[in-house]
Amino acid sequence: MTVQIPAEIAAVADYEAFARERMKPAAWAYLNGGAADELTLADNLAAFQRVRLLNRVLEDLGGGHTRLELCGLELDYPILLAPVAYQKLAHPDGELASVLGASAMGAAMVVSTQASVSLEDIAQAAQTPLWFQLYIQPDREFTRELVRRAEAAGYRALVVTVDAPVNGLRNREQRAAFTLPANVEAINLKGMRSLPPSVAQPGSSPLFGSPLLASAPTWKDLEWLQSLTRLPVLVKGVMNPRDAVRAVEQGVAGIVVSNHGGRTLDSLPATLDVLPAIAQAVQGRVPLLLDGGVRRGTDIFKALALGASAVMIGRPYVHGLAVAGASGVAHVLHLLRTELEVAMALTGCARLTDIDASLIWR
Repeated sequence: MTVQIPAEIAAVADYEAFARERMKPAAWAYLNGGAADELTLADNLAAFQRVRLLNRVLEDLGGGHTRLELCGLELDYPILLAPVAYQKLAHPDGELASVLGASAMGAAMVVSTQASVSLEDIAQAAQTPLWFQLYIQPDREFTRELVRRAEAAGYRALVVTVDAPVNGLRNREQRAAFTLPANVEAINLKGMRSLPPSVAQPGSSPLFGSPLLASAPTWKDLEWLQSLTRLPVLVKGVMNPRDAVRAVEQGVAGIVVSNHGGRTLDSLPATLDVLPAIAQAVQGRVPLLLDGGVRRGTDIFKALALGASAVMIGRPYVHGLAVAGASGVAHVLHLLRTELEVAMALTGCARLTDIDASLIWR
């Protein structure tokens, strides 16, 4: 069955309305919502709109390309699929359709710990490099086993999400009474010992003193994880330059500047707004990736100009997935890559290394 991409779709943002029509309201609230008042969620998008570009004319664009080397990967262009949980909420084939779309476009994909398809099945379907996104679980032995499984399946790096020791308070999701449908589960976590349920009594602390915080990962746990594997370890969720410096000193292979798509702590600044300070602190010692709010090729250009090596997209490809399965995911990547190349041509940049802050209008 060929899924037609609606003819009216000319830009990535056009997918959103069609995706909403095709998803159950509670699943939409889960995948598209953010924490609390969704200020950070909105600001991730607004930050790109506040930045203006300065063009260059009559530059020689011969031999132009968008290739880059990133943590041992040779990539054709600087766009990766970010880890998004439970993709079967968007499409019956879930992550298998996403990895098919990524493979068709030669884009690397970061697979979520909470994928709704097993990490082995995704790796078997992939014809493109995969990284594995890892939450350090309270069950540390199970975490060790997850690392072994990712290595055995051929994943090329671990991306450790460090900004969510507890879930953000996602009110939109609560109002929609979201629960996982019977056919969707975090299949990679099957068999894991979970923490005893903790229900706060009125008048007692809802979080402090709970088992959840007692087992929350620390810098020591990151060090432990690095000692378990030969794979490059990146940390995802860094917004503070001090944390970026500490991560570099601890030997991480890369940093993802991310506020979890506005899903953890509301009132964080947009990722694009903190990127320059983190780039300044890191001084090129490790690659920086950025996620949150990328909807245009010009957004990617702005992120690269302000210090990123590459970007990750999340909601945009899930919208494509909901509308047209693997074809939708591939189309989203194709649109963004095309827009990036047009932006480069119109600013006189033949290569990614030509993109710098001099092309941001102050």
